[in-house]
Amino acid sequence: MSRTLNSTPREDGFRMPGEFEPKKGCWLGWPERSDVWRNGAKPAQKVWVEICTAIASSELVTVCVSQAQYENARNMLPETVRVVEMSTNDAWFRDSACAFLVNDTGEVRGTDWEFNAYGGLNGGLYFPWDKDEKIAQKILEIENLDRYRSTLIAEMGGIQCDGQGTLLTTEQCLLNVNRNAHLGKAEVEQQLRDYMGVEKIIWLPRGCKFDETDGHIDDLACWVAPGELLLQWTDDSSDPQYEIYQEAYEILSRSTDARGRKIIIHKIPQPKALEWTEEEASGLDVALGTHSRVAGTKICASYINYYIGNSVIMVPAYDDPMDETAQAILRKLFPNHKVIGIQNAREILLGGGNVACITQPQYAGITA
Repeated sequence: MSRTLNSTPREDGFRMPGEFEPKKGCWLGWPERSDVWRNGAKPAQKVWVEICTAIASSELVTVCVSQAQYENARNMLPETVRVVEMSTNDAWFRDSACAFLVNDTGEVRGTDWEFNAYGGLNGGLYFPWDKDEKIAQKILEIENLDRYRSTLIAEMGGIQCDGQGTLLTTEQCLLNVNRNAHLGKAEVEQQLRDYMGVEKIIWLPRGCKFDETDGHIDDLACWVAPGELLLQWTDDSSDPQYEIYQEAYEILSRSTDARGRKIIIHKIPQPKALEWTEEEASGLDVALGTHSRVAGTKICASYINYYIGNSVIMVPAYDDPMDETAQAILRKLFPNHKVIGIQNAREILLGGGNVACITQPQYAGITA
């Protein structure tokens, strides 16, 4: 029986793992809304199938699908993928689903943040988000895992943990007026400590430009091991992202983690800038409350926004000269994983995110 607990993960000895830790499964939603996903979401659904099929070779994949799309999704997805009927507003499960936590005895529980579709009525990306607010609780009940409920408005795309007490995030996201500015930095930090089970928080001022989610960290930097980070990079001082990368590097190079280690920073080159085409923009329906995308709109492309499973890494690819370089870096950092480039990752980008944004890892709770 899944319970909603009145204590906090930190009190109970639970922590947020690093993304490189063992997983029991991976949760995704199913794209279908025609005001977010072009051409009735059909191009995006093909990419979902590619991603789900590959991850299913690594761990159990569960896709949550509306009643209207259940038969279609079940037919498109391989039998190795579990399909569950669930009502949602959209498919960004990294942000709307629960954060799975573990303790030292192998138990797993989940933190359920407040979710307001990236800003609510003040710059949010879609309306309503009432069904997405219930996704975390539904998943934990399906898995029969206990739930912690935080009042912090947060998305796991905006939070990176190393599994050993260190959390990385941006002020642009968590301290935004459309998230938690009313609480103040000290209260936000306390909530992060309590509900992620961390000891130290490293703040970067901002995330990448052209990111619709108000500076999520998952396009800029991610932990690849305790004490080691991967940072997106360019040496082109005229690039609009250049100052952001330099700023992040300067802060991180001066920082230590929760265990006092100086952080090792690996750099990964950024792909070339992308933008919406007229054909892509014309494939969207118009709906009240949905973020408008028109031809020429800049798109935040990143190789950092990948999913790491037990044996595979799904990394975005853009038909870019840096695709192979980025994959080679990941192969070196994760020699025991098969690195798979998702050639049509642009379709996910057009919806507002990328591979990491649509995947929520369920950690295995294996004792150390």
